[in-house]
Amino acid sequence: MTLKLFRVGMNMEEATIVKWHTQPGESFKAGEPLYEIETEKVNQEIAAPSDGTMIEIFAREGDIVKVGDQVCIVDLQLRTQGSLV
Repeated sequence: MTLKLFRVGMNMEEATIVKWHTQPGESFKAGEPLYEIETEKVNQEIAAPSDGTMIEIFAREGDIVKVGDQVCIVDLQLRTQGSLV
């Protein structure tokens, strides 16, 4: 699944990737920070939507990324009614 930069503030148009907390090949749990962004008004960690593995990073630390741009590809372990999909 490709993750894109989403708007965290009403007027946000872009953000700088400050730090990656997860590197390609590493596993993560739901809620753990994947990366951190900086906007004009706030720094924010972006959390994993579910358990998974980082596959590829498109936006490097220091890159300015526009809302809607791809930042990474992850392999998510989605759960439905207590079982893995």
